[in-house]
Amino acid sequence: MKLLLAAAALSIPLSLATGAPSGAEPTNAEEAAAKKAAAEAEVSAKYSEWVATLSADRQAWEKVLQENLGNFYLPIHQKEKIMGRSNAWDFVEDDPTLPRVLLIGDSVSRGYTQAVRRELSGKANVHRAPANCGPTKAGIDKLGVWLGDGKWDLIHFNFGIHDRATPIPEYRARLSQIVDRLAATGAKLVWAATTPIPDVAATKQTAASIVERNEVAAALMKEKGVAVNDLFAAMTPHLAEYQPPADVHFTGPGYDFLGAKVAAAIGAGLK
Repeated sequence: MKLLLAAAALSIPLSLATGAPSGAEPTNAEEAAAKKAAAEAEVSAKYSEWVATLSADRQAWEKVLQENLGNFYLPIHQKEKIMGRSNAWDFVEDDPTLPRVLLIGDSVSRGYTQAVRRELSGKANVHRAPANCGPTKAGIDKLGVWLGDGKWDLIHFNFGIHDRATPIPEYRARLSQIVDRLAATGAKLVWAATTPIPDVAATKQTAASIVERNEVAAALMKEKGVAVNDLFAAMTPHLAEYQPPADVHFTGPGYDFLGAKVAAAIGAGLK
């Protein structure tokens, strides 16, 4: 019922709010593509209307997201915003009396961002990078955008799942560059060990690839004096409970679990 009322309030077709088809089923691929394009255009228009109602700072943040979320995550973000839903890329209005924290990471990090914000409500301003940060190569290319112009008190970061096929020497070299650039901000740093992934023969995905990269990252962080939040060890005993089969991601309760671990590590790092 809340979803229907929200859709009505924003004049959003019920098909966009629920995912149900509107009108007759398409008769061919061309018609299906046209319907899809029309629906996307309507969402984009509604999103633009919503952005126009925002303050200058919030509009600037949405522009950064538009430029960096990409073709997969931007439409998701747009739909969530026109439905009035909170997400990991919400604009954060800083409380100037609290420390500023930045989360850098891929879709697993995205998944636990809101849980971290709940855990640290009233204790820290928790921002996340305006992207699904992907592999270390993206970190080298985009770190300036992700850091923005503000001062950070603590940066919690991870690269791993998207680097599972990156040769180990390249992974270490890029990660070393990223650590040095993050350290240059003056922020305290916390490295998150990459969470476990399952073996999937069809895609040649191996659990061992993450173990190997976590070992390399742990040695590098020790060398550079960076604190480690061992999310791999924390999650491993709970995989049957929190990780769907053949998936690198987690359920909602799984992300709540990770969010609590991340919040604890951030809290310890800010002391």
